[in-house]
Amino acid sequence: MKQHWSCIWTVPATHPALPGHFPGRPLVPGVLLLEVLAATLEARLGSHIACLNEVKFLHPLQPDETAEWHVEVDGRQACFEVTQAAAQIARGRVELAR
Repeated sequence: MKQHWSCIWTVPATHPALPGHFPGRPLVPGVLLLEVLAATLEARLGSHIACLNEVKFLHPLQPDETAEWHVEVDGRQACFEVTQAAAQIARGRVELAR
């Protein structure tokens, strides 16, 4: 059964993952985006990511910028896209654990 959802997410400038990434011009680390995806999939489906089949980081996300998530789940596959304003921040496809 296919599922679709969207959500809004903002990384506060005070987030502990930001210091040192990068000094003077902090960026939200890509791994933090993947952590949000994993937590969302676990909360909504009770499933963990088994494999990152394809992940592309296309545009930087700044602290305090609001990003919009779009997720589509079909069986054990989940496709996602992260956008901010008109820019595509990241996109990918993951395989879910059984």
